[in-house]
Amino acid sequence: MTLITRRSLLIAGTATAGALLVPVGSATAAPTATGSQITVGSGETYELSSTTRVGRLTIADGGKVVAPDGHSVSLTVDGVETGQLLTGTGGTATLIQAGTYRGDVVLTVTAANEVTYQTLTFPFRQALYVDADGVARDKSVLAAVRGGRLTDTLARNVSITSTGECFDGVYVENGTYTLDRPTISLTGNGRCDFAGYGAAVVGHGSSTRLVVDGARIANKGVVRTGVISDGGAHVVVKNSTVRCRNGVLPADYRATVETPYMESVPWMLGLDGNVRATNLIGEHSTATYLNSTVFSETWGALSVEGGSGLKLTAINSHVGNTGEYGYGTYAIGDAVVRVLGCRFDVGSYATIIAGPAAVVHYGDSTAEAVAALDTELELGLGEAESASIPARSTVVNSGHFGYMFFGAGTLTLDGGTVVNSERATFLNKGQQTAITVDGSRGARLDPRDGIILQMIELDDPGPVAVDGKMMNVGVYTEPTDDPTKDASFDVTAVHTADSAARFTSIALRGDFYNGMRKGKNMVLTFEDSTLEGVISATRTRHRVSTIDAATFYELGIVTNTVQAAVNNGAIVRLNSGSTWTVTGTSHLTSLTLAADAAVRAPRGKRVTLTVDGKETALTPGAGYTGDLVLSVA
Repeated sequence: MTLITRRSLLIAGTATAGALLVPVGSATAAPTATGSQITVGSGETYELSSTTRVGRLTIADGGKVVAPDGHSVSLTVDGVETGQLLTGTGGTATLIQAGTYRGDVVLTVTAANEVTYQTLTFPFRQALYVDADGVARDKSVLAAVRGGRLTDTLARNVSITSTGECFDGVYVENGTYTLDRPTISLTGNGRCDFAGYGAAVVGHGSSTRLVVDGARIANKGVVRTGVISDGGAHVVVKNSTVRCRNGVLPADYRATVETPYMESVPWMLGLDGNVRATNLIGEHSTATYLNSTVFSETWGALSVEGGSGLKLTAINSHVGNTGEYGYGTYAIGDAVVRVLGCRFDVGSYATIIAGPAAVVHYGDSTAEAVAALDTELELGLGEAESASIPARSTVVNSGHFGYMFFGAGTLTLDGGTVVNSERATFLNKGQQTAITVDGSRGARLDPRDGIILQMIELDDPGPVAVDGKMMNVGVYTEPTDDPTKDASFDVTAVHTADSAARFTSIALRGDFYNGMRKGKNMVLTFEDSTLEGVISATRTRHRVSTIDAATFYELGIVTNTVQAAVNNGAIVRLNSGSTWTVTGTSHLTSLTLAADAAVRAPRGKRVTLTVDGKETALTPGAGYTGDLVLSVA
């Protein structure tokens, strides 16, 4: 292991002030570089040929300090990166701002680290750049790395602080590296969390193996993300705290869904905010959070955004939002998201499932489950560390909904998972689903509003093209007409694209509503389970007639009026050992009873079934289709 001291890395590229300033262009005055100070006048542009340290730097309005082509310059004062701001909203370049900087002033010239994302190229600057050979001195702003021990494979107890914009803490590119107990604090805006421009820690490249152990990461700023895994990287964060707070958007920023320019969450998700704590992107990247605390103020804590073959895992961690709105995890594409033994305290949703083939699992952190993940994800835990991880169940506390389906996906809840939510446990916005809840080990659903599953039409108005860009200025308008029957859609049959949910060995108390206007059935299967509640086709209405960015919080919130199905069948299968206690009028299109299944009324009441208007006996082992109405009197 090569020991690289901060002094040797820094001093090797440091010279005196007078030898470093090269005037560029047609400046009318020469630079002032006397002793340990530099003065750059108005209209002057000076190029630094290499790193320099002075006691004072003064830049007048309109003055510029730049690096040679293929290089970047970064300013640190007393070890803190500072002074650098974006030159324009939606741009990528930064510039040291006018002002006087005193203290241990270092202007570090580094080789360019240009990262291209879609249509834009971002000129990254970072305190520590690591590649396959270890720490790259020519790309690292080592004046911003304070204290601790630094080698080609390990950084221990180092501190990185930034108050400028778009400065990264650590960037690992196709290298193997460990960050042991780092402290990273970045205050000020980033620019793009799809590329990691302005993040505390970025692992990039299919050969990257990055372990972050005992970290304390605290960021504040627009898209000033804590941890990013990209481009096939394998990132493991354990025993760490990652907290990110919102910043202030530029005054002329306009919300967009175009990801190279996106700096705030699309409000159509029912959210607000402008920073995610983490992001997982690219092809076959993985991110694992073990025994860690990960919080965003709003928007999202553990995000998965784009790419394919992505795997996000949280084990025995505390995840959530400090604000009123936000999600714990996001699952898009074919991402696999696993949450084992965690506590989620979220503003809006435990997980947004955006499909089209996402797989999400909430369960217990059993020794067997952790060992399997250690092998699959190459976590490198080993027997001793694995044995020290206590088995826990997952608990979700949500200020709004439990899980929201914005796209198709598969969701499994098992073990002792408990989901407490103010509103519906499952909010399905017109998507194909495969939900499985196994209560055999104590899993429990507790929606405070009494709704377990709510199906509605997608209430996302979508972006609108403005001057060639897709902007978030759409408006959702509540339909006022009645849905029109689609004669080609069978409300009594099970279709591949339906919303399906299966419940096993669980006691449920709550309602299931299908408020779809277009062809999609709600297919519910109960095995060895009990249910007290209503299952019905409904007509839904939002609380307001229109919803825009100012009233984003109204999305997903509806009232239900039970009625006969139009294009929204309700199909119920009561399999062996299951009992449904009907607590109110329920409109179904299919009901199947196992020989030992039962449909009952609450004590002191009686339930009756009509099929196409004709009263019909409820018989164990029978099946019914048509216009079914279960009434309680």
